[in-house]
Order: sequence, then structure tokens, then C-alpha cells
Amino acid sequence: MTYTEKKQKENHLLYLIEQERLFSLKKVANDYNCSIRTVKRMLSNLRDEGYVIKYCRKGKKYILKE
Repeated sequence: MTYTEKKQKENHLLYLIEQERLFSLKKVANDYNCSIRTVKRMLSNLRDEGYVIKYCRKGKKYILKE
């Protein structure tokens, strides 16, 4: 995966979180054709960029805190 592909996937991941549509890391990993660990690294990179991303146990999805 090149740097631009990774950034595009991170942006799409952020879009899914903003729309509250990120429920399963496994599904995203399958869609991106990568491992779950890679998706977790993408989430970590987004957090390092300043986004406050949390997992809501009640809704069973990832959300963006403001």
C-alpha cells in the first residue's frame, strides 16, 4: 500500500466514523484488503493527528468526540 492509498483509506475511515457507520474493523479490513491490525494502526494515526475517536459500547460503533 502506497502512502497516497493509505491516506485515502484513512480519509474514508474518518468519513465512516463521522457518519457513525464504522461498526466492524473486520469488515473494513476485508474491504481494504488488509489486516485488522492495519486498520487499528490507521485509527491510531488519525488519533495522532488530533481526532478524538472512541468506541461506543452501547451503540457498538466508533464515534468522533468533539
